Amino acid sequence: MKVEQIRALSDADLAKELEATHKELFNLRFRLSTKQLVNHRELPKARRKIARLQTIMRERQLEI
Repeated sequence: MKVEQIRALSDADLAKELEATHKELFNLRFRLSTKQLVNHRELPKARRKIARLQTIMRERQLEI
């Protein structure tokens, strides 16, 4: 998901997306520990997505 697409989301949608990405990261870590994860590059991608979402949420908090 690109930054422009994330910025277009509402605050509620941002929170939902953040929660879903946290769940995805948990599942990726679980699959990694059980040696079932094929593409290891998915972990940093999920972390970066979480960081993007949190950054945009913080920007919105500071605007108010």
